[in-house]
Amino acid sequence: MVEGAKYRIVALIFLFLPLITACDPAPVTALPPYPHSTLINNVILNWSTHVRLAPGSDNWPVTWADDNHQYTSWGDGGGFGGSNFFGRVSLGVARIEGSADAYRGINVWGGKDAEHDSQFGGKSYGIISVDGALYQWVSPGSNEQAYTESRLYVSRDHAATWEPADWAFGRMDGIVNPTFCQYGKDYQGSRDDYVYIYANQVKDSSELAVQRPGEVLLMRVHRASLLDRAKYEYYTGLDKNQQPLWSKSISEHSPVFKDENGVGWNLSVSYNAGLQRYLLMTEHTQSFKANMGIFDALEPWGPWSTVYYGRFGENADIEKSTFFYNFSNKWLSHDGLQFVMLFTGVGRNDAWNSVSGEFVLENRPAFQ
Repeated sequence: MVEGAKYRIVALIFLFLPLITACDPAPVTALPPYPHSTLINNVILNWSTHVRLAPGSDNWPVTWADDNHQYTSWGDGGGFGGSNFFGRVSLGVARIEGSADAYRGINVWGGKDAEHDSQFGGKSYGIISVDGALYQWVSPGSNEQAYTESRLYVSRDHAATWEPADWAFGRMDGIVNPTFCQYGKDYQGSRDDYVYIYANQVKDSSELAVQRPGEVLLMRVHRASLLDRAKYEYYTGLDKNQQPLWSKSISEHSPVFKDENGVGWNLSVSYNAGLQRYLLMTEHTQSFKANMGIFDALEPWGPWSTVYYGRFGENADIEKSTFFYNFSNKWLSHDGLQFVMLFTGVGRNDAWNSVSGEFVLENRPAFQ
């Protein structure tokens, strides 16, 4: 992530806090962009389950692959067992093995004691497993470099080697850090044969900052054609029957999500099959300050409602420096209520962080 934001090396930390607390509304002056969810009433985080690993390595988008493991990427660190200095790479990929309460991270590509050396640098906030292949979007670096291009890479050997597409989204396309919508294992349970991809639209490329006013672009491509730029389609709005319209031209797109308070320079989207809801998470107002929004929708294009809009970990003993959040679909309960959230940040949060939680539905009390 941001080189200057790296703090000194810290030991591997398992942080167990006795407090079980909710994501209470944060003291921000900004109002959420959408009405409150009619399904999800509250979000509870169990901070006694908080695990922090891989100090000095950040980002950590995650996907559930065909081998039943999860794969994730990090930036500017040594990955699991490493630090800011030991095994440090610009971009690495790891495999997560095990259950939510007993897992381990293994550096596959880059990092300390990795199975394979990394071959190129960059940053990624979007990785997906589709039909046995891994894909990830890679931008060249931190700060303003992130806005120059987003290139798709593919691995057909579970992250051991990666090959780039012969094209990239460039600065003129006006998007940054695309991310994939996560479904089930190896993209099982997807709504159709398309892969859905979201990207924040660039308003200020001078630094990594919340883009204001916030707008998110939605694109799709058939799962067999991810490497073919000509096959991509861009959301342009809804017809009179509220069905999505698509164009082959990115210049004709219409934002699928808006927030006048801004959206982050990264985001995550996943489908919760138990709740039958798409969940979008991104920053607002100011970056690196734990200003998190969670939004839900019945379809990839909305309409959206607000699950949570405030400051992440407001009532927890955790530094308010987070900037990226995503859910692990492998670790979702069958009914979709219990989840594991992964998050990262700067300062002490410059690491892999996981915490368990629960969605509380209308007329259902929160667990204590």
